[in-house]
Amino acid sequence: MHPSEIRTVTTEADLRAIVPEPPQALWDKDIGRIDEHARTVIAHSPFVLLATSSPDGACDVSPRGDPAGSALVLDDHRLALADRPGNHRIDSFRNVLHNPHVGLLFLVPGMNETLRVNGRATLVSDAPFFDDLAVRGKRPRLALLVEVDELYMHCAKAFLRSSLWAPETWPDRSALPTLGRIVKDHLGLKEVSAEVIDADLAVDAETNRY
Repeated sequence: MHPSEIRTVTTEADLRAIVPEPPQALWDKDIGRIDEHARTVIAHSPFVLLATSSPDGACDVSPRGDPAGSALVLDDHRLALADRPGNHRIDSFRNVLHNPHVGLLFLVPGMNETLRVNGRATLVSDAPFFDDLAVRGKRPRLALLVEVDELYMHCAKAFLRSSLWAPETWPDRSALPTLGRIVKDHLGLKEVSAEVIDADLAVDAETNRY
């Protein structure tokens, strides 16, 4: 494909010429606070996507998983997410230290709608609410305290189009490479098999889950 064949959109006016403005009701759906319905969704969500960006605009999205109800609502304008052991890259946290703006997308298995939260995050090393973030008796070492600026429900269209929750549409896992195979190839590891890497990753995932 030659670059001249690609038609780019460079202004909001050009964009709106293609995608017309939504009805006023959709513009106004942000409630800016954690109401009873948002609390219910958060309480049932075991998985949230955390979006951050660095000062130079480089973006990052990190998956966060915990037992449902582990995301802690402190009041109508604040919530807390615990940090659990991971790969130690701390990309999200490094971004937050320089740019506090974050986006959260809460998912509930089997629910096609999602809850979107945008706000400003603070990295916290201890607070009284850490006891409420404990899982299996282990308090987190860090947490994100998020001040909510925007909050609204996102419609089901993406999940309906993707059939994400329909098991009959899921690919056969054996048709996809294991993480061990991917790591071996990405890092150019010659002296270790994919099977050994997979076994080590499985042990690490189980022993360092919390």
